[in-house]
Amino acid sequence: MVDGMVGTGTGGEPESSDSLRTFGAVVQGLREHAGLSREEFGELVRFSKHTVASVELGRRMPDPTFVARAEEALGLAGVLQKAAGRLERQPGLAAWFRRWAQLEQLAITLYTYECRMVPGLLQTEAYARQLFVDELPPLGDEQIEAQWTARAERQRLLRERPNTAFSFILEEHLFLRLTGGTRVTRDLIDHVLGIAQLRNVEVQVMPLRRESHAGLHGPMQLLETPENHWFSYLEGQQNGQLVSDRKVVSVLQRRYARMRAQALSFSDSVSLLQRLRGDL
Repeated sequence: MVDGMVGTGTGGEPESSDSLRTFGAVVQGLREHAGLSREEFGELVRFSKHTVASVELGRRMPDPTFVARAEEALGLAGVLQKAAGRLERQPGLAAWFRRWAQLEQLAITLYTYECRMVPGLLQTEAYARQLFVDELPPLGDEQIEAQWTARAERQRLLRERPNTAFSFILEEHLFLRLTGGTRVTRDLIDHVLGIAQLRNVEVQVMPLRRESHAGLHGPMQLLETPENHWFSYLEGQQNGQLVSDRKVVSVLQRRYARMRAQALSFSDSVSLLQRLRGDL
């Protein structure tokens, strides 16, 4: 299981996106009937025009907040909410990850610590496809395409939500492993360095040698909603867990805070990545 992707076990197959496309077409038809552009509609529902486009094209699962605001903007009475209630599947994403993916779209703060692979939000297509090819049981071509489509759509968050604070702590060995080969790793480092230049993104590297490490329990993600509620997501081999218990989330927040202090600073992390790239 790789960063929320579906596997090949029972209940994990990505379903057809027909229902998402149909729902999106309905939203688009109602919006156009109201004489609104995507940008105008986005202002009414307080989502970017890019998010509106993603929903209308069936690429994104509509968030409940989006649906409720769209109903109000279009003067509807429960029509879209009833339709959205039937959208139980999101192509390319495992069932246990879908709720987290929805929360990501609204988050004002998103923290990610990863020790297994470079996280999905930072992956290049070549790197991601190598992970998909390595998946067992093997994935089919259509499944791999669905995985990458879903992942590429999630990555839009980094640029579409400039007011969201993203923090990533990555283990140095993720780049030393050379997943996919030298060229893939070199391009991956270039990509991560490029993303790190965004004002809302901070990337830190946990050095290979560190006597004290608060993240030895494994990878974690934390996010804060616009209502200042915090959630966490923990992922294992064949499942994931969305955590809302405040005491548990508090412990994870403290661990992440400690790791931020233990990892290299942003500038030192950039220097290390540049040095690693130069050695390839």
